[in-house]
Amino acid sequence: MSAHLDKHTDWLQALEPDSRALMLHSWPDAAKVLSARGLDNYAKGAVALKGLGRGPGVVAAWIEGAPQVAKEVGEDVVGELATTALMLASKTSGAVIELVLGTAPTAARRLADPELFLQYLQFLNTLLAQAPRGVRPMLDKLEVLLEQLTLGGLRRWATWGAQAHRTHYEEQIRYFGLDSKESLAVLQNERKGTLLVDVQRRIHMYLRALWARDFYMRPTAGDFETREGYRPFIEDYLIHLPDAVDAVTTDRGTVPAVELYRAAAAHAAAHLVSTRRPLSAESLNPWQMACVALVEDARVEALAVARFPGLRTLWASLHTATPAQDRTAGDFLSRLARALLDPGHTDDHAWVAQGRALWAQALPRVAQDPHDPTVSWEVGVALAHSFKALVGLPFHPRTDLQSAPYRDDNRYFWAFEGHEGLDSEQAMLAGHDSAKQVRKYVNLMEFANELDVETAGDDAQEIWVLGTELFPYEDMGVSYNDSEGREPIIDPVHYPEWDHQIQLERPAWVTVQERRASAGDPAVVDGIVARHRRLIGRMKYLLDALQPQGVQRLRKLEDGDDIDLNAALASLVSLRMGEQPDPRIMVRSVRKLRDISVLVLLDLSQSTNDVVRSGPAASPATPTAGAAPTTHAAPEPEPEQTVLGLTREACVLLADAMAKVGDPFAIHGFCSDGRHDVNYWRFKDFHQPYDDAAKARLAGMQGQLSTRMGAAIRHAAAALKQQRSAKKLLLVITDGEPADVDVRDPQYLRHDAKKAVEEASRNGVLTYCMSLDPRADQYVSRIFGARHFMVVDRVERLPEKLPLLYAGLTR
Repeated sequence: MSAHLDKHTDWLQALEPDSRALMLHSWPDAAKVLSARGLDNYAKGAVALKGLGRGPGVVAAWIEGAPQVAKEVGEDVVGELATTALMLASKTSGAVIELVLGTAPTAARRLADPELFLQYLQFLNTLLAQAPRGVRPMLDKLEVLLEQLTLGGLRRWATWGAQAHRTHYEEQIRYFGLDSKESLAVLQNERKGTLLVDVQRRIHMYLRALWARDFYMRPTAGDFETREGYRPFIEDYLIHLPDAVDAVTTDRGTVPAVELYRAAAAHAAAHLVSTRRPLSAESLNPWQMACVALVEDARVEALAVARFPGLRTLWASLHTATPAQDRTAGDFLSRLARALLDPGHTDDHAWVAQGRALWAQALPRVAQDPHDPTVSWEVGVALAHSFKALVGLPFHPRTDLQSAPYRDDNRYFWAFEGHEGLDSEQAMLAGHDSAKQVRKYVNLMEFANELDVETAGDDAQEIWVLGTELFPYEDMGVSYNDSEGREPIIDPVHYPEWDHQIQLERPAWVTVQERRASAGDPAVVDGIVARHRRLIGRMKYLLDALQPQGVQRLRKLEDGDDIDLNAALASLVSLRMGEQPDPRIMVRSVRKLRDISVLVLLDLSQSTNDVVRSGPAASPATPTAGAAPTTHAAPEPEPEQTVLGLTREACVLLADAMAKVGDPFAIHGFCSDGRHDVNYWRFKDFHQPYDDAAKARLAGMQGQLSTRMGAAIRHAAAALKQQRSAKKLLLVITDGEPADVDVRDPQYLRHDAKKAVEEASRNGVLTYCMSLDPRADQYVSRIFGARHFMVVDRVERLPEKLPLLYAGLTR
């Protein structure tokens, strides 16, 4: 297996003359990157591919491409590349095999890791079985795709097309050739901000300039199945970074993705430089390990900042924890991490202050022996013990993580039983087909002389903007903007929609257009309150019970914060009398606070204009002896009362109840006219007071068009997700099943709404439906869940039912 060509003449004689000439020309370059064994496999691979009988193009692609692949990701994968090409011979044409070999150098260069390249070859083999006609157009666009997608993104993009167009071969070819809008939409949905392969050389030079040594980085396909990706980690002295990251938005601005890579690589390099001895994980529980790891992060960063002060600014820009975050143990970890890194950050919590004090005492030891992590173990264990007394929150290892995105998972320095630890051997912009509103900037004369279209609304095709504020001739210091201007609504928002037939999401399929709610007469709302005065009076005691009670003392506990003297004395008396004492002598102080945000989402489709027919009168309650007869609190509905009118009454009573309790709440509504026009109104938002303006908007709501519920639920859940409350409730009020003018399959929108409810649940939003359709049991339980809906058989009782439902759900 010599590197000299004359040792391989027997193999070369088996090639065609053109292939032999190409091999003789390419051999010197191949010898520079391949070992003797690699050259032997190189020559044998050419002869094996020639034996396929698929033409000289396949052999030429191998001869030219194999050395380039070895140069990018190592020669170990060259044999796998030849094996893959030989396996594909029974599945596809020689032209596709030639493309696989011809584009292999591009894939190796963009993936930049042998394991990822092998996964790419497996992906091609799988795709040939799923969408054989899509492989060729995809390989023609491979460089474009890998410039914007990670391997995980490429796999999801291809899987979507293969399943969506399983039997439509022409559409399959258009999809994989990037010639269809769906293909571009999925591509846009899967693309990431910055790929590691594009900045890896810069990061490597940066680390080398800091520490005057080489560090080896490898991309990890952390988003192969999920877009979140893995956290950075160190294994076998290699720094593993996500193959793609996005820019990070903080309260101090946006940190570019390349800076995030720089921070993650610098932090991992600080571990490699300063953590030389393993930390024992024996006898530590997960919470103690989390605290020790945090202090070890602070130790290596302190040593790095002592040499390179600018690193503090880089790392501090990615810490976003504030003193207001106190709901989980992970919040406190993030706060302590920021406090230990940034001396100028203010956080007066007792546990954070204790951490700073212990860290200040430990710093001299850190400076004395930079490679001893024992101080991290001691400080971390001490903080873990004091956390229960000072904070007392439970710790969940899977979710209570530090929020700084650049920090690794610290697997590098832990030593477990049987494991020594520290083993040294070892996004193409896809446009949307909906028209965008144009903002045209003009001068004063154009602005004044052009005719203003008074009937144009928020969806006008053009909006003319003047560079400076315009004042009336009778200048009184008030501009037209101040006197007549309106706050602009948000741009259209695009959401995916679930297609139950192909079991995939159609990306950016539905457009939600927010509209400005028209105002009605606030006296209508006041009249509703006056008519239901008796019901409001009955609810007063229930609402008083929902008011936050502050601090309550729970007595007769075996484990608590303090001793209950009365119970202790009673137990002592029982003990002296020879009786069994009651061990429940402790008391605990508990804060009873309401922490919930509620969003009421109203179905405002055309069917809400239907008139409600009164059901049979309910029989009065049987009076007890000596008591006055009781009557129903709900008043009889007015003649010709509509579903919309009853919905408005119920919302008014519910808003009155929520305002009295003090819960943050919002009331939104929706209807739809096809997937490109889902109308959405905010009658009362979380930050707005429940005043005459909000009441006027409630009085002015109207019923029209159809009910595309899934998109509205996603938009409402996105609004709820921005609230900081621990509990978030989305209350949907509808009078029928999901339906729209462009959907014929009755199951399509039901499955999409179910998917939207599941997505909201994953984001911490509890969804509950109150249906006014007597036949809703057939479908509403499948959408919202068996215990998350209520069917109101008598619509006229909705104003009474809704506030009581709210009280029950938020108790």
